[in-house]
Amino acid sequence: MLVPSRRRLRIEVWIVLGLSLGQSAVYSVVQLLDKMTRAPLAEGTSTLNRSQSPREYFDLTYQLLDIIFALVPVLLVIYFLTDQRQSGSGLSAQGGSAFRKLGFNFARPGRDLLQGFGLAALIGIPSLGLYAAGRALGITTAIIPSALDSYWWTVPVLILSALRHAVVEEVIVVGYLLDRFGKFGWSMPLAIFISSMLRGSYHLYQGFGPFIGNAVMGVVFAWLYTKTKRIMPLVIAHALLDIVAFVGFSLFGRAVGLG
Repeated sequence: MLVPSRRRLRIEVWIVLGLSLGQSAVYSVVQLLDKMTRAPLAEGTSTLNRSQSPREYFDLTYQLLDIIFALVPVLLVIYFLTDQRQSGSGLSAQGGSAFRKLGFNFARPGRDLLQGFGLAALIGIPSLGLYAAGRALGITTAIIPSALDSYWWTVPVLILSALRHAVVEEVIVVGYLLDRFGKFGWSMPLAIFISSMLRGSYHLYQGFGPFIGNAVMGVVFAWLYTKTKRIMPLVIAHALLDIVAFVGFSLFGRAVGLG
């Protein structure tokens, strides 16, 4: 089996993050500074799903393209995590499936669903209180989960968007980074801390409340992953949280005076 050096793995991690959530973190910090130097954070807004064209089917096309291309770094990570073994005819990827290594499969659907729903409740309910506290303290912007126009495809696209965020974040920030940090020789507490800080950092454009909330979520998710070695419950929990936020706001936000 080919064993890359630590230096090569560090370069690999920087490339992956530069193409995905590390890039998002940099933009998030700049956006936070932009908002803070314009007005108090409490007066700012953060829109998560924006319309990209006033023309219905062009908007749909842009939304789907965003979702598809956002998943490319996940495919890159899956490729990197798949063991490459030397065979007589060259390289073979049969050494170890990244999907199995990450627990990103349907090997135990019942337990994964149960854990996913439990995690969603554990994280979701306190998050509402943290958001309210952040707004009251003036450290969190008003968050608009969806600003898409109402078309026949709006809800399906919001669900796909939620699934995209769940897969990208959990596979890269938890599964991939904890694997690579372990190969760097880092202790598990340090690896979990860096992973959770990264998760919080790419939410900074929403304010300091979401940074804290997502960092805590990152600690819980990463710790659970070290115990179960399964990403699937984390993806399910994350997807459920985002679906409730995105679709619930889109369908009922204006009816209850939001948006």
